[in-house]
Amino acid sequence: MPTSATTDPYTPHNGDRRWSAQHYELRLDYRVATNRLDATATITARAVEPLDRVVLDLHGLHVERVDVDGHRAKKVATATHKTTVTPHTPIPAGAAFTVHVRYRGTPRPVRSAWGHLGWEELTDGVIVAAQPTGAPTWFPCNDRPDDKATYRFEIATEDAYDVVANGDLLAKERDRAGTRWTFATVEPMATYLATVQIGRYRTTRLRGGDVPVTLHHPADLAAAARTDFGQVPEMLALFGDRFGPYPFAAYGVVVTDDELEIPLEAHGLAVFGRNHVDGEHGTDRLIAHELAHQWFGNSVTLARWRDIWLHEGFACYAEWLWSEERGGDTADALAEQYRQRLLDQPEDLVVGDPGAADMFDDRVYKRGALALHAVRRTFGDDAFFAGLRRITERHRHGSVTVPDVLDAFAHAADTTSDAVHAVTAPWIDGTAVPGAVGPR
Repeated sequence: MPTSATTDPYTPHNGDRRWSAQHYELRLDYRVATNRLDATATITARAVEPLDRVVLDLHGLHVERVDVDGHRAKKVATATHKTTVTPHTPIPAGAAFTVHVRYRGTPRPVRSAWGHLGWEELTDGVIVAAQPTGAPTWFPCNDRPDDKATYRFEIATEDAYDVVANGDLLAKERDRAGTRWTFATVEPMATYLATVQIGRYRTTRLRGGDVPVTLHHPADLAAAARTDFGQVPEMLALFGDRFGPYPFAAYGVVVTDDELEIPLEAHGLAVFGRNHVDGEHGTDRLIAHELAHQWFGNSVTLARWRDIWLHEGFACYAEWLWSEERGGDTADALAEQYRQRLLDQPEDLVVGDPGAADMFDDRVYKRGALALHAVRRTFGDDAFFAGLRRITERHRHGSVTVPDVLDAFAHAADTTSDAVHAVTAPWIDGTAVPGAVGPR
C-alpha cells in the first residue's frame, strides 16, 4: 500500500505516486430510479517505479474483474476505499500499462472532514461534487490533484434525463439502457474535477463573446437563470483580459432542481442549486468565483492540498475584479472591508498550511485574496496582471506550486521571488492580520 511518504499528508488515504494515469475511459450504465451503476473503467497509465501491484482508489463499489494489459489479474484484493491489483508480470519503471476494471453497485458519497463527497443522489437525478477526495465513489482512479489525465465518458441512463459531464458532447444516441451520452476531455484533468450531472434539464445557449456558454436548468427557472447568468460572457471577456485566454473550448453551467449549500466548479463546468438563482443577480459574486476557477484550479491546479489558497484566494480575488468592472466596490475597498472582518475572527490560521480540516475555512479564501491585492498594490497593475497571465500560460493544464507563483510575479515585476514573498508572507505564512494591505 502507499505510505505516508508517497501520499499527500492532507489526504493520506488517497493516491499513489508510484504510477501515473494518462487516460480514463469510463463506460457507465446508470439507473436513476434504483441508483444502480454497472460500469467499466479502462485506465492507461505509466509506472513511475517498478510495480508488483497497482493500487486503485475505489469506494464502496464491487469489483467483478480486473485485467492488466489484456490478461486477467493474478490477484485482486478489495477494501472499503482501495482495490489492490497484482498483475501476472511485474511492471517495470517507465513502462506503459493498461488496467481494465469491471465494477458495479450502489454509488454513494464518502463521509469526510469536509462533508459528503462524490456521487450523490438528488431528489430526481445525480450530482457529483468530489473535491477533494470524492472521485473514487464512482470510478477507480489514482486520486491525486497532480495526477491529471484525459477522459472519455459514456453514460447511459433513462430517456427522461439529461446528462452533463466534462468536455465536449460527442454523441447522444438511443441505447438499450435508454440514452447514451458520450463526452471527452482533451485537456488533462484532475480526478476530483471529473463530474457527471443528471437531471431533467432545459438547455439554453448564452449569446455574446467568443467562448460558447451553455446553461442547463430546470424548466421553471428559465427566465431567472438567463438573467442571473446572462453576464457570464462579459465575465469571460474580463477574466480573459486579466488572466489570459480561457483555457477550455466552452463553458457550461448546471442549475440543479435541488438547493445546494454552495456552488462548485468542475473542469469546464460549474454547478449551482436553485437557491442560487433569483433573477436579480443576487449571486454574481459566486458566479464570478466559480468561473475564475476555470483558470485557477481547473487548468492551473495545485500540486498539494496545503496550497489550496492558490485556488480559492485567486477565485475570491476575481470577485473583486468583477465588482470593480461593474462599478461596484473597488478591490481597494473590498480588501479593507475583509481585512477589518478578519480582525473579528481568531488569528490562529496559517493560510500556507491550514491543516486538512481547515482547507476550506473562509480565512483561506480572504487572506489569499488579500495577499494578491498586496502584490498588486506593491508592484502595480501592469506587473500584477502580467504575473497572473504568466502563471496561466506557463502552467496551463498542469500543476503549480507557491514558488511557481512567486517566480511569475517576480519576473513580471522585474524583482526577486524573495521580494514578492516578503509581500505575501504576512498574509500566507503568519497568523496576525497585517495593519494594511500593501503600501499606504
